[in-house]
Amino acid sequence: MNTFNQRAGLAALLAIASLPAFAQDATTEAMAATVNKGDVAWMMTATLLVLFMIIPGLALFYGGLVRSKNMLSVLMQTTTITAMVMVIWVLYGYSFAFGGGTSPFWGGLGKLFLAGVTAESTAATFSDGVALPEYVFIAFQMTFAAITPALFIGAFAERMKFSAVLLFTVLWVTVIYFPIAHMVWDGAGLIFNMGAIDFAGGTVVHINAGIAALMAALVIGPRIGLGKDMMAPHSMTLTMVGAAMLWVGWFGFNAGSNLEATVGATLAMINTLVATAAAILSWNVVETLARGRASGLGAASGMVAGLVAITPACGTTGPVGAIMLGLVVSPICFLFVTRIKSMFGYDDSLDVFGVHGIGGIVGAICTGILCAPFLGGTGYVVEAGTMGAQVMAQIKAVIITLLWSGVGSLILLYLTKAIAGLRVSPEDERQGLDLTAHGEKAYHA
Repeated sequence: MNTFNQRAGLAALLAIASLPAFAQDATTEAMAATVNKGDVAWMMTATLLVLFMIIPGLALFYGGLVRSKNMLSVLMQTTTITAMVMVIWVLYGYSFAFGGGTSPFWGGLGKLFLAGVTAESTAATFSDGVALPEYVFIAFQMTFAAITPALFIGAFAERMKFSAVLLFTVLWVTVIYFPIAHMVWDGAGLIFNMGAIDFAGGTVVHINAGIAALMAALVIGPRIGLGKDMMAPHSMTLTMVGAAMLWVGWFGFNAGSNLEATVGATLAMINTLVATAAAILSWNVVETLARGRASGLGAASGMVAGLVAITPACGTTGPVGAIMLGLVVSPICFLFVTRIKSMFGYDDSLDVFGVHGIGGIVGAICTGILCAPFLGGTGYVVEAGTMGAQVMAQIKAVIITLLWSGVGSLILLYLTKAIAGLRVSPEDERQGLDLTAHGEKAYHA
């Protein structure tokens, strides 16, 4: 596999000797590089923070948003997806994403079952002569792979078979997630070599999961009683707790993507704070203007929208630019979760596409603007070194992700439907998936 120095042909274009690079690539070779204990400690912490985002953060956030009869089904889906993807990542996912191949679309078979990985093997960071134990890099990327499919369950919450959720997840991470991760973050990847910036997963995680969520909502259809029955969140308290956990865990997601405990991580950290804060305020204002009052659900939605939007830009944008991004993303996401969704009639139950998909698109494209030095950013990545060229690279990255994940997810949904069926029976849906799928109740009177 290429080392960081070997794949730094692009880094010469970036002129970022003092800046973090925008790919996360590992090497099987023992490098003559220093492993810094502080970097190792930070990356172990960041890995656990991302796990904290999934369980309990995302699980409680989604669980509070569904009706009480489906609370445990959401917790089970989130937990089981996380466990299953972690095992798959070790068996072949890491190889498919970062296996050292030269293909622009996948990493190859070189690291199947973590072949060649030992306690002594290292992963490149974004500084010459500094490395991480490869196991730390593998674990960190494992949590990214686990949270991404857990995100899209919000689109089909309360109506999809548990077996179908698991089968679709296995197919999806294999065909969609691992190749996209390679294309964006590996030095041989197609999108990486276009010069697109995705510091922590705007395309890989949020647009990727968001468009898959939309396809699932369209194929599976709306919940029984939508527009007639009360389908309000059963516990905004749990949703707010989960959202707060997401915000805390997101520092592992964003600042951890710097791969080192350096100034790049501190930039990602402050941007993750202020962009999210601005997005919450912006959503409150928009909701007040549209509906006469600000809600807890709106604040939680704005929080996630801000976190999503800053994810691709957090390492290349200045704090003021991050605030502007937070202010911009909430009105756009609000429009999609209120007007656009009802206009087209799809039932994205927990607004995965409207927040993660659209927020990711806004963040990815705006990254090309906000990295401009005169706006406080760290500079352009593309060879042309202009804002127009950088924005175009960002748009191309978005389009590739939308097409790869959108078309691929559609095919995999119909394949899953043919093998296992997608939807529970109307009787089971009315009774609730907690009892019918898992034989349990979240609450007892």
